[in-house]
Amino acid sequence: MGMVTKRKKMHYGDTHLQRRWRVRNRRRDLDQIDDDLQTRSGELINQNVDLDKPGFAQFYCVHCAKYFIDDTAMQAHFRTKVHKRRLKALEIEPYSIEEAERAAGRGSFVKPKKRAMETQPSKEDVVAGKRIRVEVVPEDTDATDSPSTSKTKRKKVEKMET
Repeated sequence: MGMVTKRKKMHYGDTHLQRRWRVRNRRRDLDQIDDDLQTRSGELINQNVDLDKPGFAQFYCVHCAKYFIDDTAMQAHFRTKVHKRRLKALEIEPYSIEEAERAAGRGSFVKPKKRAMETQPSKEDVVAGKRIRVEVVPEDTDATDSPSTSKTKRKKVEKMET
């Protein structure tokens, strides 16, 4: 019987190739996208014509930081799981320097705020004056409940036990 041939590692020492593959599909981070949403979302939707970008930079998803070739491709992107995941990730307020210091033990814990996130309006709606809204969602707490509602909850629990 012959020896089994060993597979050669072609790019073992080529770290410059590995870095190029790793960085090729890199997108903007959530905190950078959140900053874009807060400050310049209208500017990103209505960009000047740039011949080097897909679709001449006229079809840009602000939430995903991605260019599309035409409006149908962008509208199809809005229905995909990738876009919906990004919207869900942007609902939570991004990390800040203050939060990092609190995690290190310098300050008390503050729960990150939950926000309502909608997909971006079309170009015609932006021209008409519609903007991307980022609103903080109020949380339901037990402290705001009245005593009568807590009694009804206990009665329901008692009924279920018997």
